[in-house]
Amino acid sequence: MAGGLLALLDDVALIARTAAASVDDVAGMTAKTSAKAAGVVIDDAAVTPQYVSGVTPARELPMIWRITKGSLRNKLLFILPIALLLNAFAPWALTPILMLGGTYLAFEGAEKIAQKFSSNADEDAEEAANKSEEDEDHLVNSAIRTDLILSAEIMIISLDEVKDQPVWMEAAVLVAVGIFITIAVYGAVGLLVKIDDIGRGMIERGNAPGFGRALVKGMPYVLNAIGIVGTVAMLWVGGHLIVRGLDEVVGWHWPHDIIARGQETVGGGALGWLVETGISLTFGLIAGFIVLGVVQLVKKVR
Repeated sequence: MAGGLLALLDDVALIARTAAASVDDVAGMTAKTSAKAAGVVIDDAAVTPQYVSGVTPARELPMIWRITKGSLRNKLLFILPIALLLNAFAPWALTPILMLGGTYLAFEGAEKIAQKFSSNADEDAEEAANKSEEDEDHLVNSAIRTDLILSAEIMIISLDEVKDQPVWMEAAVLVAVGIFITIAVYGAVGLLVKIDDIGRGMIERGNAPGFGRALVKGMPYVLNAIGIVGTVAMLWVGGHLIVRGLDEVVGWHWPHDIIARGQETVGGGALGWLVETGISLTFGLIAGFIVLGVVQLVKKVR
């Protein structure tokens, strides 16, 4: 009896050690894959604040929470199972899907640029002050659609790092990456949009009021800069996905070759990254305005 109990305890201990090792493996791979996707994560954090720009302070965090939940749904309920199935049965389909998503991102970036040049500051301020629930729903849904594409690239970059692992390990790492990155991105976004309120609280309490006033005065400029970065990020990521798709799917290698030659010319490193970013941004801008023109033409015809 005692021998059987000891054998059972040995088995339990072995299972516990194996589980602990698996957890360590998942944690290590999660850190590695998250680092690989860092560029897109930064883009995601830069894109989101523009969707709550002009919203009353009381509605900012509830809207960000709705976008956060939508982002988790995107990653865990839609992208994760589809990515695993495609990776197992049709890996060739991942790049064309990302290419379509990149085209949509480029279109959104181009549309925001067009709106910036055609909008009126007074009308924008009045619209921001009178946002209805339907307006908020539209902004949230638009943010979740954009997040879907950025999240898809994050998850597929992560999947590419663990594609030689068992399927349960792939799933565990993608779940961990999805949760970790979503909390990090939208936690940072929530902090950004509330910094001016923190500054006002410091002024009211008399706690470093000078610093509080600096926060209040400076944050509109910071958020405006983040909005510009977000638009550029849409065009850059969209252009990158389009160039990759043209190279791997369509067989048009010249855009990718231009980037490769440019990076080689400057010797790689940070300058090489700037070359790749600039050329991808250019392709995204061109593709975005082409799609925007087609959309506007269809609207006029209809």
